[in-house]
Amino acid sequence: MKVKNIVKSGLIVALSGLLLAGCGHKQSATTTKHKDKSIALVVNGSGVDDKSFNQSAWEGTKAVAKKYGLTRGKGGYDYFSSQSDGDYLPNMNQAATAGYKNIFGVGFQFNQAIEESAKAHPKSNYVIVDNVVKGYKNVASVNFRSNEAAYLAGVIAAKTTKTHKVGFVGAMKSDIIDLFQAGFNQGVKDEAKVLGKKITVQNTYVGSFTAPDKAKSIAQAMYAGGVDVISTAAGDSGNGVFIAAKSINQTKPASQKVWVMGVDSDQQSQGAYKDSEGKKSNFCLTSIMTGVDSAVKNIVERKSFPGGKTLSYGLKEHGVYLTRGFISTKNWNYSQKVAKKIEKGKIKVAIHPTK
Repeated sequence: MKVKNIVKSGLIVALSGLLLAGCGHKQSATTTKHKDKSIALVVNGSGVDDKSFNQSAWEGTKAVAKKYGLTRGKGGYDYFSSQSDGDYLPNMNQAATAGYKNIFGVGFQFNQAIEESAKAHPKSNYVIVDNVVKGYKNVASVNFRSNEAAYLAGVIAAKTTKTHKVGFVGAMKSDIIDLFQAGFNQGVKDEAKVLGKKITVQNTYVGSFTAPDKAKSIAQAMYAGGVDVISTAAGDSGNGVFIAAKSINQTKPASQKVWVMGVDSDQQSQGAYKDSEGKKSNFCLTSIMTGVDSAVKNIVERKSFPGGKTLSYGLKEHGVYLTRGFISTKNWNYSQKVAKKIEKGKIKVAIHPTK
């Protein structure tokens, strides 16, 4: 999440003429008057095509690059792929040394690396997403109220389930993933009361952001146990849930499909399949979006860097939201009314699951 590696992964950049781990391409220098907009995206081992947090950040980076005429490479934009936690700090430092002005670490795990690199390179701007770094004027912290969008997902799951059993698959226990589980569980619980039904939620953790095979097994067991809607917040691991759902749905008519709720980026394309009758269908009910791309653009395009500040993005700021996906018109309109109640403070969404 804010999820998907945490989730919520980061911004990285490459050095001129140097092949960085995982990049595998030649660097070219940018000659532009907008070098103050240059971006280094430092990401974890899932890369920038993880269909999740990293990918969203990369899309935001490319959007900024297009707007300001930045080319990929030194002085422009790029990403650094970290194969292990030990690569975070070296990548941050290399990006700063190469002259990238804005260096992003998307995910709570980049906290220490950003602190150390920011101290060593005070003229570079650093952004930590899904965590807070205090005491540095060249570091901005970005957090998303993902629990708000997850609450809406819970409401939709409660209104969609036919078995009265839904599930949540998280990567690993953390404050960030807590937001998704807490919001989802509360949304299901509250809507079940409105509907006058007893709907149970099965919560399971993979233990990793990069174990899709394990997530697949977990999802298979959930579906076999009667769960028909699963919400994910597991980074690359979440792709395993989609694989499990596709395998099951291909053996059934579309009317009996099981659903998946994606996270961090629109995963609708992963839900496409052909049912047992050979008809095209889709099982990605919706995706809980974390606007990392919007945050990247918002911060880099500001007249002054918000160093030392913590920025929060929720439903009201369109920092988190649900995709329309395959939610029925009736349920979609209902969810938008619920969203307004959250924005106005009429519904308070928990940040940690109840024990």
